[in-house]
Amino acid sequence: MHTWTKNFTGLLNLFLQSHCPLCQRATSQEFCQNCTKQLQNCHHKNPSFLWREPVPVFGWGMYGGSLKRAIAVMKYENQPQIARPLGQWLAEAWLLNLPKGYQRPVVVPIPLHATKQKQRNYNQAALIAQSFCQTTGLKLKLNYLVRVRETEAQFGLSASEREKNLTEAFAVGQEFRRLSDVPVLLVDDIYTTGATARSAVQTLRQCGIVVLGLAAVATAVKDR
Repeated sequence: MHTWTKNFTGLLNLFLQSHCPLCQRATSQEFCQNCTKQLQNCHHKNPSFLWREPVPVFGWGMYGGSLKRAIAVMKYENQPQIARPLGQWLAEAWLLNLPKGYQRPVVVPIPLHATKQKQRNYNQAALIAQSFCQTTGLKLKLNYLVRVRETEAQFGLSASEREKNLTEAFAVGQEFRRLSDVPVLLVDDIYTTGATARSAVQTLRQCGIVVLGLAAVATAVKDR
């Protein structure tokens, strides 16, 4: 009886296991052990090396290899669960490397335009921010920043084209205007040229809102 129960439990656990979205191996976690190891190898030794004005940036890892693929699969292959470990790793690094002069902010994800979010069914930045807040204990504010203009994809655009593409793309939500003294930490999946972050920060600061900086899962700039 004991052997039968043990075998049944083993079969049940195997049945309940999902597949790693990056390599399709069976796993009980979001990623298999091998892919998790590869992703951890992308981690910056100094995540706050870009933490400086005008837009301080805190980045968990280097945008390339398995991390680049994980973000692409999360966004374009309907795998929103990938956001949970990415947000958790970003949060753990944040807690270990708090920037100098740290003041507890509210966390605001970079929003998608309503049309794009309807197509994707989720905003990956918001899911990352949710996981980030679960680990850090910071407050999540989903509707404090809105995307009022639908922009074309930034991929393939030059630096100047990216800036122009994002001109007046964001607006501050009405509820935020009553809390303009609360500092903001923006959260996004990728930081590349910084055009998105600068546009969002400019919109918030024009309304008198203090922006602490941006926390991103991946940066296209290498850790020095």
